[in-house]
Amino acid sequence: MKNLLLVFVGGGFGSVLRYIIGKYLNNSENGIPYGTFLANILGSLLIGFILGYALKNNSLSSNQTVLLATGFCGGFTTFSTFAYENHLFLKSGDFTSFAIYTIASFVLGFLAVFLGMFLAK
Repeated sequence: MKNLLLVFVGGGFGSVLRYIIGKYLNNSENGIPYGTFLANILGSLLIGFILGYALKNNSLSSNQTVLLATGFCGGFTTFSTFAYENHLFLKSGDFTSFAIYTIASFVLGFLAVFLGMFLAK
C-alpha cells in the first residue's frame, strides 16, 4: 500500500510538470510537440540518472526509487501522448514529421538513459 501511495504522489508531481511544459512548448499552430518531446527526453535522462545512482551508491532506498523512478518519471514521461501525436502526423499525411519525431524520440530517449546512467557513475 505504501508503494502505491509513493507512485501516486510522484506520478502526480511528474504529470503536473509535464502538463506545464506541454502547455508552454507544444505548438498548436504548426503541430510540433516540443513539450512532449522534451518531457520524454528529460524523463529518460532522469530515470537513467536515478537508477544509475541507486545502483552505484546504494544510497537511495527502495521507497525513494519507487517515488522518483516509477512515480515521478512515470508521470512525467508519456508514451500515450507520443503515440497520439504520431497518429495525428499520419492522419494529416505529414510523414516527414512522423518519421523525424519517432526516430528522434527513440534514439535520443535511449541515449539520454545511457547518459543519465553514465553521469551517475
